Amino acid sequence: MSMLTPPGMGGKKYRITGDRYPRMRRPRHRRRIVLTILATVCALGLVGWGTLQLIDVFGGGGSTAQAAQDKKHCPDGAKEAAAPAAPAVQKPPAPGTLTVNVFNATQHSGLAKRTADELQKRGFKIGKVGNAPAAYDKKIKGVGILLGPAAATEGPLKVLATQIAGVDQKTDTRKGADLDLIIGDAFKSLATPQAAAKSLALLTHPAPAPSTDTRC
Repeated sequence: MSMLTPPGMGGKKYRITGDRYPRMRRPRHRRRIVLTILATVCALGLVGWGTLQLIDVFGGGGSTAQAAQDKKHCPDGAKEAAAPAAPAVQKPPAPGTLTVNVFNATQHSGLAKRTADELQKRGFKIGKVGNAPAAYDKKIKGVGILLGPAAATEGPLKVLATQIAGVDQKTDTRKGADLDLIIGDAFKSLATPQAAAKSLALLTHPAPAPSTDTRC
């Protein structure tokens, strides 16, 4: 039997007998150190996470992440599927299938004949050539008028209009498919062959309309 005062026993003396010993208490300052360390680690983690978020926002990372998210929800295949299909374009008739009557409504003689000869060189068939009918003679102040049946609005009249810049297009109740070119006072000459060919090419192969789908 002995009297011992172990550390951490609060200065009390205990008698030790046999093989049973008093329970030792851990010093309280160790628990405080552990808690302090854990709190410090948590605080540093929060500060680091906040710093990364600020760098991501002000450094443009937010837009990159948003773009990646948009791409995930809207892949390229979906964009292509969302784009509306271009409407089928009806092929315009060739100049050689059109017959054109050329009439002069001005005071300049020989203008109808020269214009008809040039149109024939460009592949058009020529019908009547002469002075304009009384309803139009000396009454057209502009470049001229193209006349044709209502069925010629989307095809033949547009093809002939590629040869004369600034000409007006009208339809009447005629039965045949012939077209009339009535030359007005402001007419100088036909469009150059290069300009006419370019206009005809655009008419044959129009540029596709831009997509307006904004879902992606």
